[in-house]
Amino acid sequence: MALLETINLVKSFGGLTAVNRVNFQLEAGRIVSIIGPNGAGKTTLFNTLTGIYQPDQGQINFNGSSLVGLRPDQIAARGMARTFQNIRLFGEMTVIENILVGMHAHLKQSPLQALLRLPAFRREERESEHKAVELMHYVGLSGVGNELAKNLPYGAQRRLEIARALAADPLLLLLDEPAAGMNPQETEEVTHLFRHIRDHKGITILLIEHDMRVVMNISEQICVMDYGEKIAEGTPAEIRANTRVIEAYLGRGAVAGQHEEQR
Repeated sequence: MALLETINLVKSFGGLTAVNRVNFQLEAGRIVSIIGPNGAGKTTLFNTLTGIYQPDQGQINFNGSSLVGLRPDQIAARGMARTFQNIRLFGEMTVIENILVGMHAHLKQSPLQALLRLPAFRREERESEHKAVELMHYVGLSGVGNELAKNLPYGAQRRLEIARALAADPLLLLLDEPAAGMNPQETEEVTHLFRHIRDHKGITILLIEHDMRVVMNISEQICVMDYGEKIAEGTPAEIRANTRVIEAYLGRGAVAGQHEEQR
């Protein structure tokens, strides 16, 4: 059984169909990329999977249950966490505080217990802070726990977003252009981090990424979208040779040129 499955998923905005009958399966324990030209519907797909948008048609099944109709916080509580294309940190909060926010779906103490600072609340608070420090070290942010998020360099802010998502103890981590804006060294480091998350934490990863070096280097499977539709799916080698994918990115002239070179 797939960890995540969409069946004939549709999301429209007026006369524009941003996600058009997408059928997709993601097996647990894999790193899979979704690629496609700008406007292909990739982020809309992510937003529909995570409850920001409700689908107009189709099904979303995650870990054996339907997600259709659930709010984003309910989906997060079921084990799906994400980052965003544009960084969405709480800039006036510290690094540690931002990571703690990611744990809210799994905290057991009530507002009354927090207000009265009962022993159970204080114990959970200590455990959460300890976990936040561990995650900070895990993503390479040691020593900056008390820094305001807005003061971190760009690459560190991206890492903080990943740490906050990991704080929710997800089964599936969705990353929307996680390497965008990074320099080559930062990109290499964060790619290594993704593998480590999958291999050592057992978390399945689904990412949208425009950097083809990252995609081809890390992905076990690639799904290609164009104009809201899934136009191809396969291994990196299969996608690299797929003429429909080349056409979507570079135009028909590139495909014709490739055929001429092969003659």
